[in-house]
Amino acid sequence: MNSCTIRSLLFAFLLAAGALRADESVRLKELVSVEGVRDNQLVGYGLVVGLNGTGDKRQTVFSTQSLSNLLERMGVSVPATSFQVRNTAAVLLTATLPPYAQPGTRIDVTAAAIGDAANLQGGLLILTPLQGPDGQVFAVAQGPVVTGGFVAGRGGGNSQTVNHPTVGRILSGALIEKAPPSVSVDEAKIHLQLRKEDFTTAARIAEAINKKYSKPPAAKADNAGRVTVEIPADYKDRTVEFMAQLEAITLQADHTSKIVINERTGTIVMGRNVPLQPVSIMHGALTVEIETQAQASQPAPLSGGQTVVVPQIKTTVKEEKTKAITLKQGATVEELVKALQAIGSTARDIIAILQSLKAAGSLEAEIEVI
Repeated sequence: MNSCTIRSLLFAFLLAAGALRADESVRLKELVSVEGVRDNQLVGYGLVVGLNGTGDKRQTVFSTQSLSNLLERMGVSVPATSFQVRNTAAVLLTATLPPYAQPGTRIDVTAAAIGDAANLQGGLLILTPLQGPDGQVFAVAQGPVVTGGFVAGRGGGNSQTVNHPTVGRILSGALIEKAPPSVSVDEAKIHLQLRKEDFTTAARIAEAINKKYSKPPAAKADNAGRVTVEIPADYKDRTVEFMAQLEAITLQADHTSKIVINERTGTIVMGRNVPLQPVSIMHGALTVEIETQAQASQPAPLSGGQTVVVPQIKTTVKEEKTKAITLKQGATVEELVKALQAIGSTARDIIAILQSLKAAGSLEAEIEVI
């Protein structure tokens, strides 16, 4: 890893340290969601037609059966074994139905080939119902498929594939036919679910709501993940306005100290509020290089010998001097970053150092490896 990458990594450290301040207030809208107000997943099976010979082959039996059934419903009777489907592809559709979605609104749909189609580029999805887990149809999808990739060439070694052409999007391609089941906010109580369970944050949410609506106390923290709020009498017929006011309440959320490490990319993110205990760090490296060279050994003239290859093995050992840094009581992330930069640590070195600090009890934070 070069010095430019190290500087970028250390800059990311400083950005994370400056952005994650414990004293910043956030809106209640960012911390909770209303119990029952949730998305719903939809799925469907359909056909994409109009492909330029890049559809399913005859080996994909369900494509021909689906096309035969489609033509049968349209009054055309054609046996499934009497035609090919090179311009047709069987796809699975997925969509997300948002809460309180009303009939007539549109949502995006994702189409993915399930047969041996090579490309969905330029295809048109035929009218397909989208069902929920209970089997009810909530939307119907139809429209042109837009792929983020393509296939160019004649196949084999003379073709080139860019991105993933067997998955595409149908923008605003589904029309909602039935409203999803959603909780009513006209009841006397609502339940707020914390997006990240925390006892301190739940208590602060209840305290902030009760401070705004003091007669009577409107909120109570049930546990680390839920806060129950009673709708005041003044808002019995204006629950939407009450919810809008709740979302605008600001408070200081409590955050646990955490360090996130992605070893595959060498990315490390940590906040400024990560505490460090006094510690000394000694870091060095030992490199062992073994090099093998083949040399030919020639026999003397007229000796009747044969030429042989003799391997020459060379071993080199290099050991860098140990570099040490010392962190005193109350050390900040900035000081840690500067110290690691001073000893020329790479991303993998920093990961090893952080894990060692955790094992030594000097790093009071959770390490999460992704």
